[in-house]
Amino acid sequence: MAPQYAPSLRSRLAPLLLFLQIGFIVVCSFFVEISNSTFSELTFYKIYAGTFLARYGFSALGFNLLVAVIAIQWAIILRGLEAWYHSGKIVIDMRSLVDAEICAASAIISIGAVLGKTNPVQLVIITLLEVPGFLFNDWLLLTLLSEPPHGSFRFLHIFGAFFGLMMSSIMSREGSEQGFEKEKFDRTPGLFSMLGSVFLWMFWPSFNSSLVNPMDPEKRLMAMCNTYLALAVSAVTAFAVSVLSSSKGKLNLVHLQSSILAGGVAVGVSPPSFQPWEAMTVGFIAAVVSTVGFRYLKVHMLVAFQCHDTCAVLSTHGLPGLLGWLAHLLLQIRALDDHTMAIRFAVFDISLLFITLSVSLTMGTITGLLLKWNLWRPPQDKKCFDDQAYWEFPHLAVPK
Repeated sequence: MAPQYAPSLRSRLAPLLLFLQIGFIVVCSFFVEISNSTFSELTFYKIYAGTFLARYGFSALGFNLLVAVIAIQWAIILRGLEAWYHSGKIVIDMRSLVDAEICAASAIISIGAVLGKTNPVQLVIITLLEVPGFLFNDWLLLTLLSEPPHGSFRFLHIFGAFFGLMMSSIMSREGSEQGFEKEKFDRTPGLFSMLGSVFLWMFWPSFNSSLVNPMDPEKRLMAMCNTYLALAVSAVTAFAVSVLSSSKGKLNLVHLQSSILAGGVAVGVSPPSFQPWEAMTVGFIAAVVSTVGFRYLKVHMLVAFQCHDTCAVLSTHGLPGLLGWLAHLLLQIRALDDHTMAIRFAVFDISLLFITLSVSLTMGTITGLLLKWNLWRPPQDKKCFDDQAYWEFPHLAVPK
């Protein structure tokens, strides 16, 4: 007999989504126009894995898609407010679409930390708060430190990971240290999740190259080549470290689906600034850090900080992102002959990281406190990580 759940999401999710979508349509009808820009580039927005969960595959995939499409529309509008202020129109071109996809990626990274423990209404609220936070960080870096526009995009993974981790820690549940009954890995969902990671692995170079100035084709080529090399090295290393870290000397599919991407995350901080062997070295270290972190750090984070990290975003995005930032800092300092300039550059880059972490952790705290209210009707512990709370399963329906 199927378990009993709340009757439906009709009174909560549907009105919220319809209100938002109609609002986006109204704004676009009055203020949005498409530019005839000739700029084009290949990119994608990524849907976070998480489909490895045995009883949460529908939700992991469906809710990630929902968050992505809301975040893209929301980011286009917010990103275009400056143009609207000066000209009365929000302009959409290829650059604005890429920027919106990057904002969506940040939101998707963050929800990986709370996936399974939140309902779709909470995920929509997270998206509505994180996208402005991410753009505010970009504006702050531009205003305070004169970082070039889109400069915060290289901190994409760091911002998203620590936003989600702080939010997860604030929203922690009593007894979560013992884990959730239905948070389990299954063979079939794990296989499809791995296939998703392979697609991300193939298209990651185009994602990293989208962060580079499109008017500089040489740097974009370097970004793509370095990303491919770092991804290849991180994949090989992830296989090796997964075996070495297993007490039975076997591979772990969950480790691999995240750690094979660690090289792309780390190099993505500044892909054109690396030489090929440097990118490969960074990919190697990133895979080691990611795999070991996935094996051991997830448990310690739960015990020490009551931070239940569902998709291990710290190991997949946070630590490789910090590693890439550190590698970029050291390489830039090494390239400077003037010690005074080197010190100034180091202070400048550390300030960028400090501001990004501050905004990320502050916004994560605010979002976590807001979503902790019972107003949002979060799922009970026994209903966490279960698709049946939100999706129809006709073959499990109880005849009336």
